[in-house]
Amino acid sequence: MQFIEKVMNIENIELYLIVFLVFFTLWLIRNTVHHYRGEKRKVKNLHRFAREGEREAQHDLAQRYQKGNFVKKNCDRAAFWYHSAALKGDEKAKGHLEKFLQNHQKKKC
Repeated sequence: MQFIEKVMNIENIELYLIVFLVFFTLWLIRNTVHHYRGEKRKVKNLHRFAREGEREAQHDLAQRYQKGNFVKKNCDRAAFWYHSAALKGDEKAKGHLEKFLQNHQKKKC
């Protein structure tokens, strides 16, 4: 109770709140930009590893293209990377490719 009374008696509490909100907003923007750059870097590395033939990268890249996760949603590219991963022996990719082709016949991605 004493803490609340002290806070209520602080002069210029609005100024403190504004300063806090400014710093919080700056922190949030910084972390958002940092996260976005990190995800873009991950996608770039996934492309590199997928082209080199790593099946996990191919599978992850296919899922990103199917969902539109930090890449533009593209059903054809998703199918290509699922197919590439399936040819490398990825059982999950084979299952995803079968479901994907069934949905693609229904005009879904």
